[in-house]
Parts: sequence; C-alpha cells; structure tokens
Amino acid sequence: MSSEQQKPETTAPEWKALHKAVDQCLLKDQFPLRRQIKQIRDLTEQEKPFEQHLEKLLNRVQKSQQIVQARSAELRISYPESLPVSGKREEILQAIQNHQVVVVAGETGSGKTTQLPKICLEAGLGIKGRIGHTQPRRLAARAVAQRIAEELGSNLGDAVGYQVRFTDQTADHSRIKLMTDGILLAQTQRDRFLNEYDAIIIDEAHERSLNIDFLLGYLKQLTTKRPDLKIIITSATIDVERFSFSADPQGSNYRDNI
Repeated sequence: MSSEQQKPETTAPEWKALHKAVDQCLLKDQFPLRRQIKQIRDLTEQEKPFEQHLEKLLNRVQKSQQIVQARSAELRISYPESLPVSGKREEILQAIQNHQVVVVAGETGSGKTTQLPKICLEAGLGIKGRIGHTQPRRLAARAVAQRIAEELGSNLGDAVGYQVRFTDQTADHSRIKLMTDGILLAQTQRDRFLNEYDAIIIDEAHERSLNIDFLLGYLKQLTTKRPDLKIIITSATIDVERFSFSADPQGSNYRDNI
C-alpha cells in the first residue's frame, strides 16, 4: 500500500446548469460570463486549477441575477385616460410585442414621450435589459424622467433614472433610462451591441440632428445582430414610411399615427 496521500478529486462544474444560470442574468453580462465559462472549461480540460475562477464566476452570476430580480418587482402602471396614446395602448402594446421596429407619429401632447416607456414595461421589457429613451436636450431628459417616475409612484433614480453630460442618476435596478441622443451615441463606442438595453425609444426623431441620423443608421444595422432589441421611433411630425426600416422582408416593422 502506497504511503503517498492521494489528492481529492475535483468535480468539474455542470456546464449546462451554468449556462442556464447565465440565461437568467442581465443581457450585458451574458456574453462575458459565457466567455468566462469557456475559459474555466479549458482549464478543466488541461487539468489546471479552476476553483478560484469558478468562485468569481458564480459571484458575478449571483450579483447579476439579483439585479434582474430587483427589476422584476411589480410596478403600478396606469394611463391617463385623457391622452390619445392611452386609447391606443393595447394596439401599441401588441405592435411592440409582435414587431422589432415600431414607428409612432402623434401630435404634441398626445402622451407619446411619457406613456410609451410604460407600455414597454407592460410588454415585459426593462428587466434583463433597460428601456433606453432618448431626448434631444438635457433638461428634457431629466424632466421626462421625473414625470415618468411620478406616474409610476417611484423616486427619480430608482425605477426611472436619467443620464446627461456629467450626471448619471441611475441605479442598477433602474428599468427606464432617459438620456440625450449624444449619451447613447457615445455608448456605442464601448457597447457596440447596446447590450445594456432590450428596448430603445428614439423620441423627437423629426429634428433630424446629426446625432439622431447617426443613431437611426446604427440601429438599422443592429436589427440583424440584435433581433431581440425593440426599437421605437416617435415624434410629433414624422413620415412613418420614410422612417421605417422597410428593408426587413419578415415584416418586423409597425407604423401608425395617433
């Protein structure tokens, strides 16, 4: 009998279980987490120590899942009956659920800016990814965020936050993020697939600033790479046909006037 003490065997992780756990994480975390799983799997195949890497992975998964759980908390969603958008709520909701791109035209004061993000929430968006909502100006981004937060019975910076130059008032659990066009455009440099979001609303698209034109072109290219990303384009005066991404043969565009 050998006197040499045998090392305890280390069981390799259940890879399928790890991938299922990652599926319940934030969209922006899923790709780096899967890459980390691959690295750990390579270590196990090379019979190298992997326990420390696995522990870090599990901690990241747990933290990401906790944020998803926090965003899943029920919100009180109601719609002012006086707004034209409220009367079209069910139709817009179905359009968002059934189409990747939705183009909405409505007069100023119809409620597009404040009610569309709430309809996105009702569609189940804003949990694994945020609902990004752009405004041309900083003051508008903050004011709209404040109004939506009040209508949801939330404090500004909780369920609804905003980001403008030099100011980021969002929390990990924020489901709706108001921002300027420039903030979202700058984000494409470090988040090419905009994985922070599962829906993006481009408001006041008729202004046709350089930022908006660049964003529309970028989002059009992104539709094939992120088929899960919902895109809503809206303004008071807009040619719904010209602004639709009509190249999609699957008919994933929806256009309507309010």
